[in-house]
Amino acid sequence: MLQLLGDELIGTPRLAVFELVKNAYDADATEVSVRIDLASGGPPTITVTDDGDGMSLDLLRSVWLVPGDDHRRRQREEGTRSAKHHRLPLGEKGLGRFAVHKLGNRIDVTTRAAESDECVIDIDWNELIEKPFLDEAPVTVRERPAKLFTGGRTGTRIRISELRGPEWQRGEIRRLSNQITSICSPFEEPGGFRAKLEVPGREDWIKDLPDFKEILNRATWKFSFRLDETGRFDFDYQFRRVPGLNLDGREVSKSGDKLKLPPATKRGRASESVVANADTTRGIGPVTGEFHVFDRDREVLRRLGDTRLLTSYLDENGGVRVYRDGIRVYNYGEQGDDWLGLDLRRVNIPTRRVSRNIILGAVHLSIESSVDLVEKTNREGFVENDACSRLRDIVLGALGAIEEERQIDKGRIRQLTQKPTDVASRIDKPIAELRRALDDRGARETFEPYVTKIERDYVDMQETLLAAGMSGLNLAVVFHEVDRGVRVLHRVIAEGKDVEGAVRQAEELMRVLGGFSTLLRRDSKRRHRASRLVSAARQFNLLRLRHHRLRFQCPVLDGVGDFDSSFTFGLVLGALNNLIDNALYWMRVRWPERPDDHATSRRCLFVGTSHDFDHGPAILVADSGTGFRDSPEHITRPFFTRKPSGMGLGLYYANLAMELNGGQLAFPERGEVEVPKEYDGAIVAMIFKE
Repeated sequence: MLQLLGDELIGTPRLAVFELVKNAYDADATEVSVRIDLASGGPPTITVTDDGDGMSLDLLRSVWLVPGDDHRRRQREEGTRSAKHHRLPLGEKGLGRFAVHKLGNRIDVTTRAAESDECVIDIDWNELIEKPFLDEAPVTVRERPAKLFTGGRTGTRIRISELRGPEWQRGEIRRLSNQITSICSPFEEPGGFRAKLEVPGREDWIKDLPDFKEILNRATWKFSFRLDETGRFDFDYQFRRVPGLNLDGREVSKSGDKLKLPPATKRGRASESVVANADTTRGIGPVTGEFHVFDRDREVLRRLGDTRLLTSYLDENGGVRVYRDGIRVYNYGEQGDDWLGLDLRRVNIPTRRVSRNIILGAVHLSIESSVDLVEKTNREGFVENDACSRLRDIVLGALGAIEEERQIDKGRIRQLTQKPTDVASRIDKPIAELRRALDDRGARETFEPYVTKIERDYVDMQETLLAAGMSGLNLAVVFHEVDRGVRVLHRVIAEGKDVEGAVRQAEELMRVLGGFSTLLRRDSKRRHRASRLVSAARQFNLLRLRHHRLRFQCPVLDGVGDFDSSFTFGLVLGALNNLIDNALYWMRVRWPERPDDHATSRRCLFVGTSHDFDHGPAILVADSGTGFRDSPEHITRPFFTRKPSGMGLGLYYANLAMELNGGQLAFPERGEVEVPKEYDGAIVAMIFKE
């Protein structure tokens, strides 16, 4: 058992060293040094020395030499803080001390508590584990007058010899140095705790390591945030000038904002909550963080200088780390541990998302508040429970906030460096999800003809666009509309309530898809009534409107202000569906309560008409959501979005659809058009040719 605890519980020798340093933190130390002696001519040794409280004979006997003792956990639960630095202990399982066995077979411990003699322990693991039972494996503790910790000093020194595992080489030492320096958060210093590494005779191995602060100064974007226990979200965003580019910096600060959460599913259905609230932080407490994001575009790197140093550092150290009371929780932020799925997010939307190799970030938690976050016994992150999932959503939501602002400045950079944007998208994933949902509901046979036709039409359109040399933005727009429609259909089927309604939605989706032929030819327009278009959009979204229980006002369906115009029905229907889709989302952001909690009266959607525009009649879509924060120039630009899961093509497509039909998309101010006063969010006008 002892051998298993020491050798197999701790993943790597570097992590074992970290455990010993963390024990020094719990001992209320101010400084801990790790000395790896490889060049003295004798057998190599590892020595960890701290100036903490030390241990008395009684503490050694009753706690340190008792496997699994819960002394630290009880201290934390009782709120007992250390005398000098007022720390709550990080340890809780009583197993971290067995990390020494991972490092070597012989352990020499010297320790002294206040007003006590020094205690010395010599442990030979080879002899100890030969005994079959613990009570047959005695450990001798010797007391003596102070020789090491003299003059009233206290602390603990652990010297490990007969080292186990692979030899400590230059690369491993450098990685250990990075780990030790990252044990304490570089952004938020914990009460006077410092850790350092010494390698006598091998100082050159670590002397040229990049300075962390110097690397941070090269970041193009800086973002800091705080989410309190009520769900209040504050952040500061900073875009720094790039040397050699004629661009001004930009700063944005928000207080009392709402943190938009990434899409989450629970038991196969979408979660109602789209913003953080008190339930989100339950058992986690307040969360603060800081992100430094870099631009690895060749033109930008060339202007920053020393490209190889920066890129190699980011490749090895990039990611988001987690700290509790200023001390790091491993393995978050290590190479190979993409705990946030950043790289996968970037593959899906490469122009907007932040990947691990362009970010240096830290998330800070309070050990007193984060009671539901339990570290794994092997010290590799938190146990995967509900609190851990919510923490991940919080951090991804904060990343989404910097990505929203960053895309504005990234677009300005790309305009100057003339880097084109392109997206190659696939329909495989949403179609596969749809088929799985159909199988779960036993409805595969009913819907398979529709799914097959949607899939075939998409492929045909893809091949047509490719043959026409239009594989970039237009293809991305096609995918966006098919993806959105398929996901709406997927949600309806997952609810399993209205099969006939789902069939109608499948038919409408095929009509929307059919409208994309307008991207290649513009001769399929016919005259249609506005009321017919609005009725089709209402039918397409009927089940979602019912689910959100919002107030829906649509006077044009009663003949008020109806008109006719010449347009491609499927293409414009897709545009109107996009506007309704946006309205539903942003109303949930502004009024995040569940519909049974009085949100019904606050979520209001209006679809009517207006004859107040010079260009021609218009269909108005107004809501009680958050409204627009950005100019029309930005929100109709491809790939610009403030939705955590958005592709940034919905409004671009709606604008394109209206232009292809001789109309335009407009964003009138309140008072320019007549809508009821309760619709105080966004207003969008689809203006048709007279």
